[in-house]
Amino acid sequence: MAPVGCYQAVVMLLAAQLLCCAAADADAEAGTVIPAESRPCVDCHAFEFMQRALQDLKKTAFNLDARTETLVLRAERRALCDCMPTNSLR
Repeated sequence: MAPVGCYQAVVMLLAAQLLCCAAADADAEAGTVIPAESRPCVDCHAFEFMQRALQDLKKTAFNLDARTETLVLRAERRALCDCMPTNSLR
C-alpha cells in the first residue's frame, strides 16, 4: 500500500490541474465580465474539491486496510490448519 504522502501529492497535483484549467477557461472567456460578487471563489472550490478527494482517499485506504487484514487472517488460519493434524483442532 502506498504511503499517505503519496495520496497527498496526487491530491495537490489534481488541485493544480484544476486551477490551471480554470485559468485557461477564464482566458477563453475574456469578453464576458461577471461581477466579483457573483463569481465563485476559485480557492474555495479548490479547497472543497481537495477535501472531498482526501475523504475519498481515506475511505479507500480504510477499505484496503480492512481487506488486507481479512486476507492476512485467512492466510494465517490456512497456515495454522495446514501444519496441525485435523484431530488436534477438535
